[in-house]
Amino acid sequence: MTELLTQLWTPELQMALSVVVVCLVILYVLSIIWVARDAYMRGTMWYLWAIVALVPLLGVIAYCLLRPPLLQIDRDEQELEVALKQRELMKYGECASCGYPVEADYVMCPNCHQRLKNLCPTCHHALDPSWSVCPYCTTPIGAQRQRQR
Repeated sequence: MTELLTQLWTPELQMALSVVVVCLVILYVLSIIWVARDAYMRGTMWYLWAIVALVPLLGVIAYCLLRPPLLQIDRDEQELEVALKQRELMKYGECASCGYPVEADYVMCPNCHQRLKNLCPTCHHALDPSWSVCPYCTTPIGAQRQRQR
């Protein structure tokens, strides 16, 4: 049996086995570096994931299963998009009577015909009910209300 092993255990086989072991060690170290870097990019506690990745193969598999789905930069970009869409939606409002979406310059709700704003008698722009002067043509609004009474 030992004679058979000595015949099989040639210097070429020893060299091939050494190359395989070196490649596996390099792959192991690179997987730890990848886990730490990816965890850092995703905004998690990268140092803890690097410690978990020290467990050969199981640590990398655990990280791949439990890592956050998005990178930190992608999450920030999504938050900015949501904030932009909310800002765009703030340009619009809802009818106080029926809840139908209306634009900022609507005078009347197209759904229930509720009057939303007053019109300037001079330039016919939509005016907020709290305004006392038309910002478009400087016509005093409060004075005309008093004359109409």
